[in-house]
Amino acid sequence: MIEILKTLILDFIEAPLETGVSRRIDIEPIPGKATVCVGVRRCGKSTYMFQVMQGLVNRGIPRENILYLNFFDDRLHDLQHEGLGTVIEAYYSLYPNKKNTEKVYYFFDEIQMISGWEPFVDRLQRTENCEIYITGSSANLLSKEIATQMRGRALSWEMFPFSFKEYLDYKGINITPTLSTKKRYLVRKAFEEYWQAGGFPEVAGLNQNLRIKIHQEYFQAILFRDLVERHDISHPKAVMDLAYRLIDTTASLYSINSLTGYLQSLSHKAPKSAVAAYVDWFEDAYFLFTVRVFDASLTRSKSAPKKIYCIDHAFVTSVSSGILLNSGHLLENLVFMALRRISPLVYYYKTKGGREVDFIIQTQDRTRTLVQVCESIANEQTRKREIVALNEAMTELGLNSSFIVTRNEEKQLKIEDKTINIVPIWRFLIDFPL
Repeated sequence: MIEILKTLILDFIEAPLETGVSRRIDIEPIPGKATVCVGVRRCGKSTYMFQVMQGLVNRGIPRENILYLNFFDDRLHDLQHEGLGTVIEAYYSLYPNKKNTEKVYYFFDEIQMISGWEPFVDRLQRTENCEIYITGSSANLLSKEIATQMRGRALSWEMFPFSFKEYLDYKGINITPTLSTKKRYLVRKAFEEYWQAGGFPEVAGLNQNLRIKIHQEYFQAILFRDLVERHDISHPKAVMDLAYRLIDTTASLYSINSLTGYLQSLSHKAPKSAVAAYVDWFEDAYFLFTVRVFDASLTRSKSAPKKIYCIDHAFVTSVSSGILLNSGHLLENLVFMALRRISPLVYYYKTKGGREVDFIIQTQDRTRTLVQVCESIANEQTRKREIVALNEAMTELGLNSSFIVTRNEEKQLKIEDKTINIVPIWRFLIDFPL
């Protein structure tokens, strides 16, 4: 095992760093804490780590001081038995003079594949002159478990597929607060491409057939590697049918009772507790997200129907049957993901009059923003419905501004002392954060 590790370490040192497109995320390492980057499979975590490594090299850090291992590599399977301490033994057998004299930068990709990794990382933090970076595909594994098992020695950061602004970076389109006519055309054209392709880096620029094939492979990998294998699920068909059902009902309300009834109609014998666990695991894998109603009572918020959203709107079109979906649902999903990148505190809102606002987001400074999503408000009845709901919600929450996100319309409405900003989706996405 040591010889295999030495080969992998040396191979990486000699290989060029594939840094890809710079991401709009600013991860700051904290002394004494491992830096943890979590997110769905194939969203660009490893590439971002290579960008961090390139930054170290640019600062003059020797490549020999950067150790990288991807624990999905089947050559590392025996580490389950030999222990992660073998990694350090292999590294210092190559570079004995660095022991206790130079800082070493450890990058561990998908380290959750090896049991017992938490105490190993904890020991490194305490006993070695090092900086540690970890990536993983499970929110549960790399947030809740780290918090309890690493005793405050790690800080987690989230990563998602390309935002629209990152997609513009990929296209080489620089944006400014004021856009020229030509730049505005380029941005809108790029949005139409983003609308079709979504944000997964690997599918950018590919044709539709390839994109769908790759998205479907992601779907299978998420289901079987992040859920079925990890949680040792004995009825994988039930998990798959549930996943398809939730994707087909993106941006719609659900309850555990209704999902359980649906699975029972397909002759699955999954109890409500199992269905609830499956939904939690989908969210742990950053694959699907549940949104609760905004309510001061946590009990009421948890018991009310929830809404479901997917990690990527184009992923939805590649995987779903399309029977229950429409472009309005996909637009709402896109807006949700833009909000979720800013804060995990995203809810839907019900006014006292029973009217619904699609989203209310609360940021770290406790600022609240209401966002309604509607493909078009050209229809007078639709426009009135959306405006009345927002006006009621703003009054109840003491807010003086809100948003309606559309496909193309742009306008500002004044209602007494309140402002409703009607903005096209492309503009909304590049003007973030709110």
